[in-house]
Amino acid sequence: MGNSIYRFLCGICAPSSSEQGLHGAHPAVAALGRDILSFGANSQVPDELSRHVVSSKKAQANWYKKLLVAWKKARPPPKTPEEAASFVVQTLKNHQKADVEGFLAFYGLPHPNAAASTPAATAPPPSKPKGAKFELHTLPIDPKSVADGDTINVYVDTADPRESGSVPREVQKAAEERAKARAAKNYQKADALQKTIVDAGYRPVPNARGEEVLAKKYRIRLRGIDAPESAMPYGKEAKEALLKLVQGKSLKVYVYDQDRYGRCVGDIYCDGVFVQEQMLKKGFAWHYTAYDQRPELAKWEKQAQTGRKGLWASSKPQKPWEWRKDKRNGAA
Repeated sequence: MGNSIYRFLCGICAPSSSEQGLHGAHPAVAALGRDILSFGANSQVPDELSRHVVSSKKAQANWYKKLLVAWKKARPPPKTPEEAASFVVQTLKNHQKADVEGFLAFYGLPHPNAAASTPAATAPPPSKPKGAKFELHTLPIDPKSVADGDTINVYVDTADPRESGSVPREVQKAAEERAKARAAKNYQKADALQKTIVDAGYRPVPNARGEEVLAKKYRIRLRGIDAPESAMPYGKEAKEALLKLVQGKSLKVYVYDQDRYGRCVGDIYCDGVFVQEQMLKKGFAWHYTAYDQRPELAKWEKQAQTGRKGLWASSKPQKPWEWRKDKRNGAA
């Protein structure tokens, strides 16, 4: 089933008339739709779903029966993660909360009430904001991907329309050969091919459904904030705060620029929450005024400062950019 989703998203196979509603949908929504329609054909539910929910396979089959009926009646079917999440919650509203939340997590869909449950969270803009060069939808974030309080390594499925046409042929071939080598238990060859893939900026990683897909790596520098460095006071806490916000979640990233280290500078949203806002409000980052003059960032920093939260519990917290300057000069 995972391979059919991959082929569909890459445009290698043409959708049937019942699948037309998936055209233009977010990859997570397309995966949900394909599984629902596949259930109508073979009555099978995804094997990995049981790792995310508490109910039995029989109960899961009952969910897909209801979802299939609702999907066919939807005019039009959902296309965005938010629309799909609302569709699932409404269809399965009489089922256990833990099951519904686990079902949403399985597909990487946000909980419709996630933004409301976080105090004063800012919902993401309805469309690409002015000045943003492009938008990324990431695979779930691994704990090792968070470098510090303001930098994350993210991976985007190459089945994503933005990526599918730009994967180098040698990377595609290496990924195919690696899969064959692993199937043949030739791990030495598989490891060598893995290096070829990684060196090109790609990596085989699991998606929200636990299936391995080829993904492109992007290093993201959170726009407008500067967190304490790892060796500074509150550096570890800042990293942990960011990890807590994004771990296991799929992110929406609006990329505005590229810094001198080759990182994409962008705004990050997670389940309807603006990540930079939370980092500032919790006192785990400074407003980076040298590069970003947005007044809302200054306001959120001031709130944390007034409440003596996070690094503001210190009477004279050192600014990260000054710490880096002192280090370069041998004074840190």
